Amino acid sequence: MVDYQPTQQSKIDLRVLKELVRHGENKFVEFKLKTNHPEKIVREMVAFANTDGGKLIVGIGDDKSIKGLKFPDEDEYILQKAIEKYIYPAIDYHLERLIVEGEREVLIYDIQKSPFKPHYVDLDGIAENRRAYVRVADRSVQASKEMREILKGERKGLNIKFNYGEKERILMKYLAENPTITVDTYASIANIPRKVASRTLIVLVLANVIKVQPHEVQDFFVAA
Repeated sequence: MVDYQPTQQSKIDLRVLKELVRHGENKFVEFKLKTNHPEKIVREMVAFANTDGGKLIVGIGDDKSIKGLKFPDEDEYILQKAIEKYIYPAIDYHLERLIVEGEREVLIYDIQKSPFKPHYVDLDGIAENRRAYVRVADRSVQASKEMREILKGERKGLNIKFNYGEKERILMKYLAENPTITVDTYASIANIPRKVASRTLIVLVLANVIKVQPHEVQDFFVAA
């Protein structure tokens, strides 16, 4: 298997590309056949930037066929405009183009893990409608309020301090007996407002006491 490190920007040759494709999509690799619906494709880029980086490869079919792009200049232009228009703030990425068959090419976007997260998809210029995404396995999912606050805290590099009180004791006791907990479950068992439960979990993640597992329905928190 190709040992892909998301921070490296070494050129990819056809052999490496075939290996990446053969192993399929994962946390660090996403395939797209064309640049149709670029407003959706930028979600993947934002998710990579908000998580641990990765490669978006355009010109690959769902069946893992390396079809390439007939008019790569047009596809590159479409995505460039979408990146400039829809991603806020701007992300750091590197683009490679690789000829795969005849005159057809694939576009390989290497997106770096960002020190300026969270990044958002901004489709209409209205701040309240911006959506952040994170990478979970081979999918990009919308970041919850808690996940967005965790990303902001990681960006700031805060030195988190907290008081270990009754609500923290209840949480750690629950996690000693159960593999995961959600915000709603925590609020219920600790008999505290959801807002307090949310903030407590965010602080404890940033303090490296617990970890967050993002999910498209609801996040799960586990002992570190």
